[in-house]
Amino acid sequence: MHTSGADPDLDDVVARERRLLDPVVRRCRDTAGHLLDPDFREFGAFGRVWDRDSILAAMAAEDAPPPDVDGIAATRVGADTVLVTYRARRPGRTTLRSSLWRRRDGSDWLLYFHQGTVQRS
Repeated sequence: MHTSGADPDLDDVVARERRLLDPVVRRCRDTAGHLLDPDFREFGAFGRVWDRDSILAAMAAEDAPPPDVDGIAATRVGADTVLVTYRARRPGRTTLRSSLWRRRDGSDWLLYFHQGTVQRS
């Protein structure tokens, strides 16, 4: 599990995950695109499957405040793969989130896969 400073890669990935939650970053296709792997996929909270192009278009069109995030944790699952999990809260909805980040050939960490699941009370 992520503890700040213990692994600089985990700190970097968590910072990148948080950037993707920033509305300013989400609305800029180029900025957000620099954080997504070319093979990105997402399984949305309500069952929609997104690819890189469709999620970039959706994020650019958003007009919502960022969610409140808690419980963020990062775990290295391979030399160049990190799993990030957290809870995101918006009015009327809480989702459990998981993101798989990967790095190829020493390049930057990129978001490869994301999944959201609506949390039921």
